[in-house]
Amino acid sequence: MPRNKKNIFLVGPTGSGKTAVGRQLARDIGLEFVDCDHEIERRTGVEISYIFEKEGEAGFREREVDVIKALSERDGCVIATGGGAVLNAANRKRIKQSGVVVYLQTTVKEQLKRTSRNRKRPLLNAGDPREILERMAEQRAPLYEEVADLSVDTSRQKVRAVAKTVREALEQHGMLPLQN
Repeated sequence: MPRNKKNIFLVGPTGSGKTAVGRQLARDIGLEFVDCDHEIERRTGVEISYIFEKEGEAGFREREVDVIKALSERDGCVIATGGGAVLNAANRKRIKQSGVVVYLQTTVKEQLKRTSRNRKRPLLNAGDPREILERMAEQRAPLYEEVADLSVDTSRQKVRAVAKTVREALEQHGMLPLQN
């Protein structure tokens, strides 16, 4: 694996399992886990929904760019990006250059199932969730594919099974970063 590929970035739609799979994968391979949304909340001291309420999506995306820039400069992390992180060209370039990118795919039906009880997803609270998720998929799927080194379908799979599949694919392709 090239030296500049020092992290593992998980990209994919909301509800694809980026946080849960990332946490498990990091445990399995002995790397640090960082969730971009949680890092934004840690830095600001407020929830993502509050940032959306006060600054709108544009304000949140600016913060997301800063966090991804900082995280991409680190070594040996599994990083779960937000579902919309790929909308920004600088984010796409940064994650592609500084890490192996794994696209966690899932269906809209599975997303609805996984997100139905979570009210902390501001973009899904602005209308019919199915329509919103379908629109997002249409816009974002090509961007996830553009940056992905590997793709794994997470639909109807348990977190441990997905993490194992990701690890095996990374090992098979010689893309597993050296553990600290």
